[in-house]
Formats: sequence, C-alpha cells, structure tokens
Amino acid sequence: MRQAQHLALAALALSLKPTFAVAERNLVPTLERSFDVCSDRHAEPIWMQEIPLRQAYQRVLVQDIYRAQNLERVVEIGNCDCATRFPSWDAAEAMFRESYASDERWEMLEASEGYNRRANAARTAAKAICDAAGNW
Repeated sequence: MRQAQHLALAALALSLKPTFAVAERNLVPTLERSFDVCSDRHAEPIWMQEIPLRQAYQRVLVQDIYRAQNLERVVEIGNCDCATRFPSWDAAEAMFRESYASDERWEMLEASEGYNRRANAARTAAKAICDAAGNW
C-alpha cells in the first residue's frame, strides 16, 4: 500500500513538471520601476539602493520616514498632487541623518515602528484625498 502511494505521488509530480516549467518561464523579473500613479517619482538616494543587506534596516527607516512625512503632508494641506505625495527624498534623508544615523539597530527599528504608526494614522484621511485626486 505504501509503495503504491509513493508511486502515485511520483507519477503526479512528473505529470505536473511541465506545468511548473511553463509557469516558471512566464515569471520574468524586471528591475524597471513602474507605477500606476505618479509614474515620474523621485528615485531613492543611491546610497539606499546600494546599502549592504546587513544594514537594510537603515533603508527601511528612511522609507518609513518618507511615507509618514508624505501622508501627513497630504492630510495637512489637503492636496494629493504628485509633488506632494511623492516629493524628493531630501527631507526624509535629512531627518534620518540628523536624528538616527548614529543610532543602534534596535533604536532604528523602534523609530521605524513609530513612523509606521504615524503613517497608518494618516493613511485613511490621505487615501480619501488622494482617491479624489486620482493619485492612490
């Protein structure tokens, strides 16, 4: 009985192999950025794109700062044009360098949590404004 089950599983696996191969061929990775809204966004600073994997938490913190600042700005001014929602990274990068660059990893992770809470608090109001502008 057990041998029959193994043979049945082997036969099933072999019959699915062409399906997996076709699906795998259809997955073509790309490094090109494409967005549904505000397609001409500013790129992340080069140092963030090239940061070593062991220091990725620094990049995540700058991304979290950027997201929180931008969603809060949208709500504050009630405008969601592309320049407001996706400005340059200068302000987020400056905040990181002034307040967090010398912090330990755990401190940066805590700061990321705080910025995520801020972004999530502003998200609903920002989404309503951005939906109306067609930029969500």
